[in-house]
Parts: sequence; C-alpha cells; structure tokens
Amino acid sequence: MSSPATPRAANPASGFYAGVLARSLGLALRLSQSVAPAAATRLALRLFFTPLPLKLAARRQTLPAPWRVEHWSFEQGAVAVYRRADADSAGATDASPRPTVLLVHGWAGDAQQMRGLADALAAAGFDPVLLDFPAHGRSGGWRASLPQFVRALWAASARLGPLHGVVAHSLGALAAAHAAANGLPVGRLALIAPSPPPALFLQWFARSLRLGDGISQRMGSTIERVEGVPLTRFEPAWLGPRLAQPTLVVHDEGDRVSPLAVGQRLSQAVAGAQLLVTQSLGHRRVLADAAVAQAVVSHLRPNGSEM
Repeated sequence: MSSPATPRAANPASGFYAGVLARSLGLALRLSQSVAPAAATRLALRLFFTPLPLKLAARRQTLPAPWRVEHWSFEQGAVAVYRRADADSAGATDASPRPTVLLVHGWAGDAQQMRGLADALAAAGFDPVLLDFPAHGRSGGWRASLPQFVRALWAASARLGPLHGVVAHSLGALAAAHAAANGLPVGRLALIAPSPPPALFLQWFARSLRLGDGISQRMGSTIERVEGVPLTRFEPAWLGPRLAQPTLVVHDEGDRVSPLAVGQRLSQAVAGAQLLVTQSLGHRRVLADAAVAQAVVSHLRPNGSEM
C-alpha cells in the first residue's frame, strides 16, 4: 500500500475519537499492541469502522413533509432511502421524467444533512433521492466501511436506474468518485468537501489514539485483503483519469476535517473539473449554503439549460 500524496494536516481525525469510549479503547489498544498485535489490529478496525458518535438521535428524528422514508434490503441489513411525495407530480410526464439525483452524506453524518440541497434540486425540476449509508441515520447496522459505501451506491443505482447526477459529501464523495471511476451509470458529479484518501485517514486515526503508524499499515493491509480493493484506488491519481463525467468539486478554505488541498488535488486530477472554493463554511456548513446549492443546481442542469 503506497503512502498518500495528500499533504499532512493537524490531525483532522482527532475530533471523531475524542469521546470517553474512544479514548478508553485507545488505551486498551496501546496496552495490547506489544503482546497481541493481531488482536489489537482487529479491535482497531472495529473502532475505525464504527461511526462516532452513534446515530441514535438520527434514527428518532422527525421527517418533515413531503419527505418519506423507505427501507431497501442491503447485505446484512437495510438502508434508509428518502424521496419526496410530490416527486411524481411536480412537472414530470411519462415522456419527460424528472432527472434522478442521488445525494449521499459522509462518515458519521446522515442523509438529512443533504436535505437542503435536495429541496433546491426539487425546486429546480430534479427528483432528489437521499440515502443513509449502512450504520448511519435510519439504516441498519453499527459498523461500515468505505468499500461498503461504494457497494451501497451501486445497489441504489440498480434500483433507481441510470442517475442523472450524484451529489456527495466527504467520505460519500470519495465513494461516489470511486464508483463512477469504475463505471457507475451517472451523468454528472458534485463532490462536496471530498474526504482524504483512506491511507492518510488511517494514519490520522492511529495518531489520534497514539497508536503509531505500524498499526495503520496493518489495518490498511487487512482492509485490502478482506475487501479486495487496493486503497490506492481511492486516491486522486487513480481516480482522476477514470472520471469522464462533468465534475464540480466544492471545498471550503477553512475545512478542518478535510483540508482544501484534498479538493484541489482531486479537481486537478479530473479533466475539466470545476473547483468552487468557499470561505467560512467549514466541513459541514457548506451543505446548507444557498450559493453552494445554486452552484450544484447549475452544474447538474444539462448543458446549462433551465429544464
């Protein structure tokens, strides 16, 4: 597994593992590494694959009209999918259906973070569909992985048909780029605050718990063996030449979770990609910004048309 080319930053992963539970598990991992490295690696992977904090509140939150939720069978559980009840009646005809746009969140997020963007797309004539990845929001399970995010995108595409566009945030953006680079039938991509490649985030994870780089390398090798996907295939140098879709990358200059250099590197790797740099929005507020929503809508309109 090669070392990522993305510049280092002041450990953005530390915020995910600042809780009492994570710190306690970090202590247990440090104590077990020297006597049982294989067991420590397995425990570290269980923690790494667990979105923190747990999304108990997201599973209880009220869903406003006209949104409705359904559950689709997926692997060992089910994923939650959200659609608007008015999607079939707001201007669509059998001859000219509303273009379907799939919106997906990032690690430890949920689909409701994407609802403002989805409402803007609906107002512009699209049919937005929101997806809770496994172990997130109202979807089943407590652990997930980036390759599983990718498989969930393929499963959603199989149910929805070819997608006009995908709007994706953070780790979901990395999953969407990987899926599209491998042939996911999608016309356009809007990647918001794309996540650093997994090899780098594994390093940040290990350092946030003071575990050292050795365990991050063992974790990466285990992920590659179990999932059958080289982690280098989530890096801009691999993804860029394989993304033929018109691509918009949105990244805030003050993002503390995924540094701006990540979005810059990805946009430079994709031929013809547009990069929109925002200010003072950070990693998550960028999803609620009206100007960002308008940029996404404009990017997804076919050839700049008004639909």
